[in-house]
Amino acid sequence: MHRFYINKLNGMAEQNRLSKYVKAMRRQYGLTQEDLSTKSGVGLRFIRDLEQGKATLRTDKVNCVLNLFGAELGIVSINDGHSLSVEDNSL
Repeated sequence: MHRFYINKLNGMAEQNRLSKYVKAMRRQYGLTQEDLSTKSGVGLRFIRDLEQGKATLRTDKVNCVLNLFGAELGIVSINDGHSLSVEDNSL
């Protein structure tokens, strides 16, 4: 299974990788954007935005698309000194 991790240090690079992956997989399976939209249950506009590398996308919808190809979007924690600890009650 492929996993895509987005963090604030390399978010744009990962978004481009994600966009390229979705487009390549769609083409590999001989699907049009319309086909992918129907099979994944998301709108055609969303597919177009995803393949064009839009920076803000709903992760649940991204995963609907990626699941068709045996992949998922995940979160990875980074240790940059700005992460909150469980004990941090300042929120």
